[in-house]
Amino acid sequence: MFTIQDLEAAHALVSRSVPPTPALDWPLLGEALGATVVVKHENHAPTGAFKVRGGVTFMDWLTRTHPDMQGIVTATRGNHGQSQARAATERGLRAKVLVPRGNSVEKNAAMRAYGAELIEHGDDFDEAREEAMRIAETEPLFPVPPFHKELVRGVATYGYELFSAWPDLDVVYVPIGCGSGLCGTIAARDALGFDTEIVGVVAEGAAGAKLSVEAGHLVETNSADTFADGMAVRVPVQAAFDIYSRKAARIGAVSDDEIAAAIRLFYTATHNIAEGAGAAALALAMQEKERNTGRRVGVVLSGGNLDMPVYRSLLSGETPRP
Repeated sequence: MFTIQDLEAAHALVSRSVPPTPALDWPLLGEALGATVVVKHENHAPTGAFKVRGGVTFMDWLTRTHPDMQGIVTATRGNHGQSQARAATERGLRAKVLVPRGNSVEKNAAMRAYGAELIEHGDDFDEAREEAMRIAETEPLFPVPPFHKELVRGVATYGYELFSAWPDLDVVYVPIGCGSGLCGTIAARDALGFDTEIVGVVAEGAAGAKLSVEAGHLVETNSADTFADGMAVRVPVQAAFDIYSRKAARIGAVSDDEIAAAIRLFYTATHNIAEGAGAAALALAMQEKERNTGRRVGVVLSGGNLDMPVYRSLLSGETPRP
């Protein structure tokens, strides 16, 4: 997707407002998995999630190529919306953001704080996305899809940082919502010329990406039942599928109970907060412990934006239900 020069230019742009995040070897995680475990801490980025990187590159592209636009409209479960609102308002643009009813209270508050005009619509992400695209037809707002080359260009910079710091990783686990994180990691690996195994992770209750790869074509699911809201997608994205179906080593699925256990392990081993999607990579690495014994394992902690009541229940040993 990108050359090394493309990634270097994107990283220079992103780094003006998003400092590089650490990639750390945590010995207690290593003891738990029987491997060297390196965590890419995108929970330390502004907005608390990797999506902030794509907002920078997308808005740079938008203002250069569509100077007549008054702003953007998009749909989200939270982290993408924070990214877009932050980047748009910094350039004096409107950011209309749609979320499904019952969305994370704290993510909604964060999006408003970054300047989003927040609208609740539909029962899940995909219904909110359809409404956002409809609004774009009636207002001078650019429709930001969940997956776009300019989003991936920014997101790929975390992979660039990870592989530059740890070029000898054997495998990297990456959560999948609409696919920008997984495709960005693949793009960074390929641009740098490495052969690291990259494994995508879905929730069992939102397994469209995994089912699609197994079927060889897009498979929509009737629901997206997982408390890991960043992965709660019913409709896979064709452009992302076209990349990860060819370039990812495999796609694995984890249960909500496994995600909950990974969140607790992140806390006890590193004292970092991981949201559901942010812990999914570690959850699959835990599931595949025997496969990875003695290897160098990377896990992407993609975000740490977890509502307090949910985190409280998780630390008490419960698994939240969607």
